[in-house]
Amino acid sequence: MKRTTKTTMNRYSGWLRRGVVLAALLSVLGVISACSDTQRTDNRAVYLLLDTSGTYTEELDKAQSLIAYLLGSLDSGDSMAVALIDGGSFTEKNIVAKVTFDDRPSVANGQKRAFKETLDEVLGGIERGAANTDITGGVIQGHDYLTETGAGQRYLFVFSDLEEDLQEGQIRDFPIDMSGVEVVALNVTKLRRDNIDPRDYAKRLEHWQGRVESGGGQWRVINDLERLGEMIQWR
Repeated sequence: MKRTTKTTMNRYSGWLRRGVVLAALLSVLGVISACSDTQRTDNRAVYLLLDTSGTYTEELDKAQSLIAYLLGSLDSGDSMAVALIDGGSFTEKNIVAKVTFDDRPSVANGQKRAFKETLDEVLGGIERGAANTDITGGVIQGHDYLTETGAGQRYLFVFSDLEEDLQEGQIRDFPIDMSGVEVVALNVTKLRRDNIDPRDYAKRLEHWQGRVESGGGQWRVINDLERLGEMIQWR
């Protein structure tokens, strides 16, 4: 009987030791997992969509100033991409430059210089406006990029009059997922027809605000680029 009790206690002790070891292992894995999930919480990711249709080619000097400002505002570990809105903006080909800045400041500064030189060359080479304007495709592509960076703070800047002009057969009238993204519409110029009926301008803004917010995103409009630094509220 005593032998049976001793055997039972030994088995119990063995289970207890294995339980302690397992609990410690799970605790370590939990810490590792938590670190992995939060390692980019403080990082920012920026996706800038540039409208190159119609008269917006005349606005590209403002876009270059905007790019310079954003590059100066981002830090090591942050990410940035610039894409052009054209007739089919739902592909990687529309992204003309993207980068995640190195933790070493000297390397990050070199990346910023190279990024700006690339954009200056691309934008300086645009002579004709795009025939169509697929804003929805660009926004979807931007959301995908921002999600892939894993950054905790995600911003999608849209430099456009927000007038969508799709190719025949393109379907873009559907809900879009903008969860976790703050969308900032920049330099939303008024069209000629807006002078005839100013309500059209307000309708375009309301339309896009509704799509972004119903998709779980946040929406802002900044038209005074001179005050961009004051009005962009980095979280």
